[in-house]
Amino acid sequence: MDQKPARVRIVDAAHELMLSIGLARTTTKEIARAAGCSEAALYKYFSGKEELFVTVLAERLPRLGNLLGELNAGEGTVEGNLTEIARVAALFYEQTFPMAASLYAEPRLKRRHEEGVGGLEAGPHLPIRQLDAYLRAEQGAGRIRADADTYAAASLLMGACAQRAFAYAALPGGTPPQSLDDFAASLARTLLGGVGS
Repeated sequence: MDQKPARVRIVDAAHELMLSIGLARTTTKEIARAAGCSEAALYKYFSGKEELFVTVLAERLPRLGNLLGELNAGEGTVEGNLTEIARVAALFYEQTFPMAASLYAEPRLKRRHEEGVGGLEAGPHLPIRQLDAYLRAEQGAGRIRADADTYAAASLLMGACAQRAFAYAALPGGTPPQSLDDFAASLARTLLGGVGS
């Protein structure tokens, strides 16, 4: 028997199942079985599959939310910060896409999921909101043009990272034409060309 605490085993099992069979097909019963505990034990830690999904995103995938929350205007270079954001976001979406894609196959399941995460302050809009706040702070510091649309810039960066995951996941081999580091640097440089001061 695994000696990890039950909560850790549950999150590990949820992560593995969501990656291998998708969020839609993963059940709390399967997660509990894979974690070596009862379904009742799972519910001592989590309200349901939706909260587990948000926990997996926060604790087992690249820390996009943490990175965005820790950025401060005026620290480092804007291009360097955007490059790191793009690198982490591309990794995050690359790992999230296979888990969440199954939600879009069943509208009823997607609605139930949306209701489940509604009170958890989670969702795909948060990274855009956080990046927009960072870009506005940089705008206030004079490191981004005063007339730049920071929300559009944040949406473009996050959208490009998500699209990279979507576009190449469907291809045999799934290999993008650029390495992750080259993609992140090119994306940041291109975006900064449009909003830089």
